[in-house]
Amino acid sequence: MPSAAQPHLLIPTMQIIPVIDLKGGEVVLAKRGERRTYRPVRSPLCASSEPEAVVHAFRSIHDFPRLYVADLDSIAGDGDNLAVVERLKQAFPGLTLWVDNGLSGADKALAWLARGLGAVVLGSESQRSPEILEVLSDEASTDRLVLSLDFRGDDFQGPPEILQRSELWPADILVMTLARVGSALGPDEARLSAIHRRAGDRRVFAAGGVRGLEDLRRLQEMGIAGALIASALHDGRLDRRALADLSRTPT
Repeated sequence: MPSAAQPHLLIPTMQIIPVIDLKGGEVVLAKRGERRTYRPVRSPLCASSEPEAVVHAFRSIHDFPRLYVADLDSIAGDGDNLAVVERLKQAFPGLTLWVDNGLSGADKALAWLARGLGAVVLGSESQRSPEILEVLSDEASTDRLVLSLDFRGDDFQGPPEILQRSELWPADILVMTLARVGSALGPDEARLSAIHRRAGDRRVFAAGGVRGLEDLRRLQEMGIAGALIASALHDGRLDRRALADLSRTPT
C-alpha cells in the first residue's frame, strides 16, 4: 500500500521588529554603529524624523507587534528620550516596546520596568559585569528582559562572562553586529549560527545588515526567530508585499 502523504512542515514565521534610534528627540538613521555621524531620518517611507510619524509610517505597511527603541542619548550618558518613549506608549498602546537605554544595574532595570513602558534591552556594551543577569534571572520580570550581545568586528562589547555564561541569558537574545547596522553587507550568519547553537530554546534575533526578503528567508531557515530592521523598511526593499510573503511557508 502506498504510504499516506506526509504533511508539510512549516517554518515558523519570521518576526520583523522595526527600529527607531532616538537622538535629541528625533529619529536618526543608524550607519555602521558610528553614532556621532547619525543624522535625522528622511526616506521614501517617511519624510519626517518625528518619532510618532515614523512609527505611523512603519505600521502603514504592516501591523508590527513590537518596536525596538534605542535611546542613543541615554546610552551615551547625555540626557535621555524617556518623554518620547512615554508618548509612543500612549500613542500606540497595543505596540510592545523593546527599549535599549544603556541601563547597567539591576535596581535601575527593575525601576524602569515598574513604569510599565515595555521590555528593557540590556546591551552588553553597557554592562560592567554579569551581575545584572545574575540578579534578574531570579525575578518574575525576566519575560520583559532582552539581552543584546553587541559586537564590533570580531570583538565582543562587554564583560566576556556575559557571552560565556549562556545559562544567564533570558528568553530573547539579540545578536547586534554594529558594523553591519544600516549597511548592505548582509547579516552575520556565522555569528548568528554560533549563538543560536548555544541558545537552546531561546529566541535569537538578528540585528544589523539585513538587506531584504532573501536574507530573511535564509535566517528563517537557520532557525533565527526574527530580525531588527530600519533601513530596508525606509528605502522600500521590504514593503507590504514582501512582509506578507514572510507568512508561514511549507518546506
